[in-house]
Amino acid sequence: MNKTIRRAAVFCLLMVLALLVRATWVQGYEAKALADDEHNRRNTIAQYAQPLGDIIVAGSPVTGSKGTSGGDLRYKRTYTQGELYAAVTGYSSQAYGATQLEGIYSDVLDGTDDRLKNPADLITGRQASPGNVLTTIDPGVQKAAYEALGDDKGAAVAIDPKTGRILGMVSTPSYDPSKISGTDNGDAWKKLLDDKEKPLVNRALRQPLAPGSTFKLVVAAAALENGLYGSVDEATESPDPYTLPGTRTVLRNENA
Repeated sequence: MNKTIRRAAVFCLLMVLALLVRATWVQGYEAKALADDEHNRRNTIAQYAQPLGDIIVAGSPVTGSKGTSGGDLRYKRTYTQGELYAAVTGYSSQAYGATQLEGIYSDVLDGTDDRLKNPADLITGRQASPGNVLTTIDPGVQKAAYEALGDDKGAAVAIDPKTGRILGMVSTPSYDPSKISGTDNGDAWKKLLDDKEKPLVNRALRQPLAPGSTFKLVVAAAALENGLYGSVDEATESPDPYTLPGTRTVLRNENA
């Protein structure tokens, strides 16, 4: 064997070894990352291959699933009183992903969460049946908050002070998640994105706002608790305007 052929053979052998190493790396170390990649359409196909579990409010589902005709996504999400509960459920869309409870608990709702599997499922790799997500939302509180906001832009959250349970959570303007749950809802999606009132923004959770005068309750409670004042009727030493400590910034009471 002459030198040229020997070099070519060694080069080919090295290329084969490199290919084997790369294939082993992909199969052994990158397999899960590739399988879980958001652009892997197989995940979406598997997710919508069966009806999803439901989000439950006061014992009744506010979500559902219905079969589709054609395509490789067999089911799509439906919502009961979608606008009323959108701030709680979020949306689960075949085209645009999932948000809120739909996104946070997607592995429970589609049955891929290991907590839903029995020992046999863990060994065989069989997917468990979809699970439901139970909420602490009170339908009466939710409806009252939604109707109180009406056409105004804002948010309302009702919390049980003893347990921390969320009894109601509303963001307005709202939207109907059913209108964007399929693959053919491009116009509805664009309309929501272009809406200057931003209905897709959950103002109860994702809209940073200064607390304003509502924080005065916290300050007053701290002052009373620490004995700085004897009662809520006692006059306070609150200069107007007030110069912030260590600065030359003057803070005026705009409501005075």
